[in-house]
Amino acid sequence: MSEQTPAPVRAQQQWLLTVLPAFPLLLLVLRVWYLSRQNLSTMLLVVQHISPLGMTSALLITMVWVVPAVLLVLRMLGALLAVSAATDQSTSLLARITRWMPDWVVALAVGLAVLTWQLRFLPTLLMLTVAIIGLVARQRYPGNRLVRRTTGVALPVGSALVAYAWLAPGIAAAVDAGEHVTALLLLLPPAFAAFLTGPVPSSSARLVTHWAALAGALVAPIVVGAIFLRAPILPIQAVEVDPDPRPDNRPVVLRGHLISVDDRMTTLLDGRGTVHFVPNDQVVSKTLCPEPEQVPTSRVDVRGWHVERTALEWLAPTQDALPTDPRCQGRPAQVP
Repeated sequence: MSEQTPAPVRAQQQWLLTVLPAFPLLLLVLRVWYLSRQNLSTMLLVVQHISPLGMTSALLITMVWVVPAVLLVLRMLGALLAVSAATDQSTSLLARITRWMPDWVVALAVGLAVLTWQLRFLPTLLMLTVAIIGLVARQRYPGNRLVRRTTGVALPVGSALVAYAWLAPGIAAAVDAGEHVTALLLLLPPAFAAFLTGPVPSSSARLVTHWAALAGALVAPIVVGAIFLRAPILPIQAVEVDPDPRPDNRPVVLRGHLISVDDRMTTLLDGRGTVHFVPNDQVVSKTLCPEPEQVPTSRVDVRGWHVERTALEWLAPTQDALPTDPRCQGRPAQVP
């Protein structure tokens, strides 16, 4: 006989299934609205020409790190609730979600996080992984003391020692540079892993796990939205325009997001939210400009690996650095 879902949990599941598909759509709409500088007419023009596949790709590439973060935190909190609470947790949505989550999903989430999380967050990934292993082993083998000691004591202590042996130069460099947040991100998570592989008092288990999940659910959309609002969804192009082609006339360079190109017009959206309709017979030249690179906020690296870079950035091929085109800086390609 299948497990009966309680009415409160069923209602929570319905709300969850309603909100989850709507959140990515809301992000995409807000991104176009932000790009249009909150101008509704400009926003409708951009939506008319923008590619849904392009917007979806930008969302996936920018937010790919969020999926493993959510899955791993939920799995850890659910396992902590299961080993700590002495009462039935059938009415807990958190417990049911983690009970439905198979081990291979957790393994894929860990692998994806290894590739997409910055180096400074990999100690946190180690903490979550070790905690999940220890809690799940305690839940599945409650009477096996060897398994509990191996996964609850030996594994976190051994992984912490290995992590500190490799991260030691980076921790020292962060302390010397005065980057205390980076130093704490590298130093604290491996040590905390040993304290997360065991239960909390039964009386406070539900309070601790559910309030932690609620806090994450409130903070995560704000963080995700703030990051995605600056994600590129249109190519940046510099167009050299000469409305009066005389020998002594200097062309004007327009730089902005390319909305559309047809047989008559090139449409650009500049950084101030102004839309430019440029006749193609006035276009002297065009060039594709790179996205402005994020300025690193840290000078720390660990054995040659900068703390703000991901493993995927090291593995994936990148374009060789090229000289900056003067048109991308607002200057004509050939100054008369």
